[in-house]
Amino acid sequence: MKIAILSRNPRLYSTRRLVEAAKAHGHEAQVLDVLRCYMNITSHRPSIHYKGAMLEPCDAVIPRIGASVTFYGTAVLRQFEMMGVYPVNESVAITRARDKLRSLQLLSRKGIGLPVTGFAHAPDDIEDLISMVGGAPLVIKLLEGTQGIGVVLAETHNAASSVIQAFMGLKANILAQEFIKEAGGADIRCFVIGDKVIATMRRQGKEGDFRSNLHRGGTASVVRITPEERSTAVRAAQTMGLNVAGVDILRSNHGAVVLEVNSSPGLEGIETATQKDVAGEIIKFIERNAAQRNTRTRGRG
Repeated sequence: MKIAILSRNPRLYSTRRLVEAAKAHGHEAQVLDVLRCYMNITSHRPSIHYKGAMLEPCDAVIPRIGASVTFYGTAVLRQFEMMGVYPVNESVAITRARDKLRSLQLLSRKGIGLPVTGFAHAPDDIEDLISMVGGAPLVIKLLEGTQGIGVVLAETHNAASSVIQAFMGLKANILAQEFIKEAGGADIRCFVIGDKVIATMRRQGKEGDFRSNLHRGGTASVVRITPEERSTAVRAAQTMGLNVAGVDILRSNHGAVVLEVNSSPGLEGIETATQKDVAGEIIKFIERNAAQRNTRTRGRG
């Protein structure tokens, strides 16, 4: 098979590993900078051009689209779908997962455990918003934030009120969320492929930081998850419509709660911690599914 990998940087660990895994399984892999792809949007013969030439047909595409280029990246991916190329994750699913508010509402509708979360627009509603999520301490998140950026722990009621007012004053959309103290600054990353959790790691935030992101100095270790946590991770990925996802779970006093469903989960942390060939598992998933041309949306939506 010929596999296209949409990535802005071919030197990134995740991109390199996917190329290596594809070649190890006897496939051809081509890394494409998604911002250098441009489209001929026409009836019957949609096409994609890259750096001055029309792309040759490929069998599957692996989107590694950064949050800052979601709009253009998913447009390019949608074009691949219209051309009948099998996407590991579909454009609609990626867009759905990137919208933090929408994704939480969808997870809530499916009855999946979540931290108590509030969303408001008017400064007059701040007091009730804080009360709604259980009061201080509480977590305040920018809807557009990634990798722990734009996430604030407000330890007192006054601090929470001030931070929310400041964000509202900047016309920023924010979520207020209960602080799961019992998690101890750690979360569990469940790497889901298809209908299985194929690798898990516990991420612990650095001293004095409640955020567990590895980019923020957190550490990773192997962890065994419960059947409930496994089921929660798979259901969360399926609710988003993602075939490959990183589902972040907190262990709370009222069970497993989902923090986020990531549509482009990094491979370095999970492969290093678990010593598993996660990239190879993604290629195996493509081998099982790409030939069926079973894209659900075919570029619609």
